[in-house]
Amino acid sequence: MGKKHTTKTKPWTKRRIRALKRTDGLTMKLVTAYTMDSVVESTASRYPKRVALRLFRDEGSAITFSALKQAKDAIGIFLIEHGFETGDKIALLGESCPTWLVAYFGITAVGCIAVPILPDFSAKEVSQILSHSGAKAVVVNAKHFEKVKPFVEQHPDALVRMEDLFHIPHPISAQLETKEQFAWAPGRDIRRRRADEQATKMRSERLCSEEDIASIIYTSGTTGSSKAVMLTHKNLVWNADISSDVYIKLKPGNRVLSILPISHVYEFSVGQILELLCGCEIVYLGKAPAPSILLPALKEVRPHVVMTVPLLIEKVYRSSVLPALKANEKLAKWQSFGPARRLIARVAGRKLKVTFGGKLRFFGIGGAPLDREVESFLADASFPYAIGYGLTETSPLIAGGKPNKHIVGTIGKLVEHLDVKIESPDPETGVGEILVKGPSVMVGYYKNEELNREAFTDDGYFRTGDLGCLDKRKRLSIKGRTKTMILGSGGENIYPELIEAVINTQEYVTESLVIPEQGGLAALIKIDIDSFAQKMALNVNDAKAEAMKYVAKIRDDVNKELAAFSRIRTAELQEEPFARTPTQKIKRFLYSRLKDGSEHP
Repeated sequence: MGKKHTTKTKPWTKRRIRALKRTDGLTMKLVTAYTMDSVVESTASRYPKRVALRLFRDEGSAITFSALKQAKDAIGIFLIEHGFETGDKIALLGESCPTWLVAYFGITAVGCIAVPILPDFSAKEVSQILSHSGAKAVVVNAKHFEKVKPFVEQHPDALVRMEDLFHIPHPISAQLETKEQFAWAPGRDIRRRRADEQATKMRSERLCSEEDIASIIYTSGTTGSSKAVMLTHKNLVWNADISSDVYIKLKPGNRVLSILPISHVYEFSVGQILELLCGCEIVYLGKAPAPSILLPALKEVRPHVVMTVPLLIEKVYRSSVLPALKANEKLAKWQSFGPARRLIARVAGRKLKVTFGGKLRFFGIGGAPLDREVESFLADASFPYAIGYGLTETSPLIAGGKPNKHIVGTIGKLVEHLDVKIESPDPETGVGEILVKGPSVMVGYYKNEELNREAFTDDGYFRTGDLGCLDKRKRLSIKGRTKTMILGSGGENIYPELIEAVINTQEYVTESLVIPEQGGLAALIKIDIDSFAQKMALNVNDAKAEAMKYVAKIRDDVNKELAAFSRIRTAELQEEPFARTPTQKIKRFLYSRLKDGSEHP
């Protein structure tokens, strides 16, 4: 008998992919097409046995690239067999975990649209999103089940449990009252559908295209208006693929510790898709990044990559690094001398790297502005941070920096093939609104034509709403938001973020907010009361009274550094933490003053 020959498919290597020709002038780096299906197919062909996803301290949760492909195919077949059509919306609600991403790939690969919902959204907000999007089903974890219970009552056969990807059918779903009941409800694993010849043919006829909508993402902006952003497969995958070897060169097997919600596009595109394309292993923290959880995870995972928001590193700096520097009188004396300050920072930076596991190569910071003092320390310390700038509407990255190649206060290099320009730049400063056009810019806002007309210029550029400038080498700097810019009494442009940066350098200040009020500017200043009380040898109640006096002194000191038109008239102690968006930006609209001097609730 002759030997049986089997045909082995060649892996999609970088060389093979770069040889593929496109008609739009773009060059693919790590995918055969700008689709979510290709993300999984291309990586599974290159790294079939490597672990792609796992949950921290749960080895049974590990999913290889090959298993990710099999699960993606099975979920797609399940959806088709259950009557889901191209363009049907399926919501995802739960904390970041391997099955969240598995479900997303299964949904989008067959042309359905994922509607990621941020876990922090209230039951009312979740209900509004499910209604507005027209969702046909929901994948939800037990923790958030009760938020979707009204939806399940109307769609009893459209419920999937995120933890194990079990479909909970009617009539079982209709009888569920609590999250505990939902957690133990029997169902069917939607990853177990075998891809036989007929099913494979059926799925192949429904594969997504680059121009199909992959995600509708509901933002929660600092202005208070939640918008439904429509992003195509090409928007998201192109943005990750084009950036995959520009800002850092990752190696297969590099570990990523994922601590942000995947439902936010920053973590999804830059912190997930990009790393998967490079063959990295993503480890999900699975819980909020509290120090008690995060520090052991950093020590055990020893990540090469961490994506975060400024608040986390700012807290680390103000709670650990700064007190240690100030406690040593000899070190404090040398802080004003540049070379000595950098040397001290290098030593502190090495200790900080050890805290983060000792293997860190890329510490991405995005989603909100980074405090200038903190960035200066990170740069002096040679800490491998990089700042990225972008919006949900741009999938997200518009510009980014490289570790250890910093110009403090500057974002960095524009993403290749994006057309970025500054509208009506100020003749002296060069500052104007940042406009962008290119493959990662959204299709538009779902069901909101009026907003779409406002969002784009007549010649097709997206208005970011951010103020910035470009230097001679086309490096981008951000100066503030058009909606937060305050017009001075003499017509001057006042950027509250720049004033806040000065306030935040004052001792004991953790954060601040500058807002317009009748006749001038007001500053709401948050003080580290515990540290202040300890220094002043007071109890907390007495310290609050003294802190109010200290805030007045801060106003006087800060005003000496500001131009006359941008000086603060009143300063107040902010006792409660500021309300924040999911990316930890302060919700400014909640603190805007009315003409009578009162505040919005």
